[in-house]
Amino acid sequence: MTNNTYVGAVDQGTTGTRFIVFDHEGQVVANAYEKHEQIYPEPGWVEHDPTEIWENTKDVIRRALGQASISPDQLEAIGVTNQRETTLLWDADSGRPVHNAIVWQDRRTTDRVEQLEEDGFVETIREKTGLEADAYFSATKAEWLLDNADPIKLERSRPEDIRDRAEKGEVLFGTIDTWLIYNLTGEHITEVTNASRTMLYNIHDLEWDDDLLAEFDVPEAMLPEVRPSSDDATYGSTDPDGFLEAEVPVAGALGDQQAALFGQTCFDAGDAKNTYGTGSFFLMNTGDEAVESDHGLLTTIGFQRSGEDVQYALEGSIFITGAAIEWLEDMSLIDNPAQTAELARSVDSTDGVYVVPAFTGLGAPHWDQRARGTIVGMTRGTRREHVVRATLESIAYQTRDVAEAMEADSGIEMTSLKVDGGAVKNNFLCQLQSDIIGSEIVRPVVDETTALGSAYAAGLAVGYWSDPDELRSNWQVDAEFEPKMDRAVADKRYDRWSDAVERARDWARDGEE
Repeated sequence: MTNNTYVGAVDQGTTGTRFIVFDHEGQVVANAYEKHEQIYPEPGWVEHDPTEIWENTKDVIRRALGQASISPDQLEAIGVTNQRETTLLWDADSGRPVHNAIVWQDRRTTDRVEQLEEDGFVETIREKTGLEADAYFSATKAEWLLDNADPIKLERSRPEDIRDRAEKGEVLFGTIDTWLIYNLTGEHITEVTNASRTMLYNIHDLEWDDDLLAEFDVPEAMLPEVRPSSDDATYGSTDPDGFLEAEVPVAGALGDQQAALFGQTCFDAGDAKNTYGTGSFFLMNTGDEAVESDHGLLTTIGFQRSGEDVQYALEGSIFITGAAIEWLEDMSLIDNPAQTAELARSVDSTDGVYVVPAFTGLGAPHWDQRARGTIVGMTRGTRREHVVRATLESIAYQTRDVAEAMEADSGIEMTSLKVDGGAVKNNFLCQLQSDIIGSEIVRPVVDETTALGSAYAAGLAVGYWSDPDELRSNWQVDAEFEPKMDRAVADKRYDRWSDAVERARDWARDGEE
């Protein structure tokens, strides 16, 4: 059955969409990628065009299969993984979005979150969802769309039509997984990990929460059905008369960071991984216990297989890491990301320069929506090499911020951290990360673990893989990095990083430029 059949994974990320085809050993046999436009209507606002994302999804699926001469009939299943929290609404009749998707990085609802704080609703959110009240999550985005989406796009004349029709289930809510599953299968479905990121879903009762829906005035009729991450019943199948011209089950989905946890085979309590993408996301499996954080982390759902208990995780969400490298490129300090290692190695230190890349605020464990990007410690002798190295170091320092919070919450001392994502191809960064945290860093052979995790979830659901042990046997180490920096030096530099973070905090205030 598995000799000439495969599992495909749609990996829909913040900057682009990828389709990867995996064989039974978990190796990549085909891979296609397409970027999409980043839309910035106002400072602090970030949007994507959902229609562009869907068109790109179809394109990369076709291209990947074509490159490897794989017929759609050879796909046993498709899995989906996605940028989390990014939110959109669409018309159930036409299937057309009523507005651009509001991206997880978007800060337009900061004032609304501060109102929640003033109203004393933050603790209710934390208790029910495991999340901090933040514009990062979907609830305030959905509320904003219901209040502000253009009724003309719905071909209706009255603004109240959007909310009226949402209450009848004629306007649908979804995160990007829901949008893709809807377009692939025609079914309005999400799964537990994505639901857990909306700030509307009770992670203990495992259902949409009436109190939260009332607070954000989100009608339950517009919400998708919530299913397991790996679903034996499947979410539906592609249309044999559609773009694939084949009936392929869509059987697994996970938010991108939970997908990486699954792809790194972190199936047991205490297993941890950090994914270095646009942001960095550090997750530790806590088993069937939802561990409450006292140190600024999120309690979230890690994954769920059909017929099994939900597995929970602690998460540290760092908003800007890989995006800081893109910023260096935007500022013409580097020509391409590969140049960062060479420039950073060319100096012994940052010469006292610290970069705090709080371009969209600070996530875990600080949770400061009004923090902004800051460079401190510059002198007349500061060169671009120092700024580049300081930017790489900021990635490592932010990860240590989360690692220390993780150890304090879990009571587990971390001796090894599995890493993945585009930035871990940089050996300098991996070594730096090991030095700053003071623990082993382990990089797998297949570093596309986000896509791999969703493929595993889908493949398990249809019997392509038999059980998690079979997946563990696929996992292979590419490189390991041990700490080399003197601990006293690492600690001293980290202390100064903490001082730099304080300079960045609470910078963006209303009415001030």
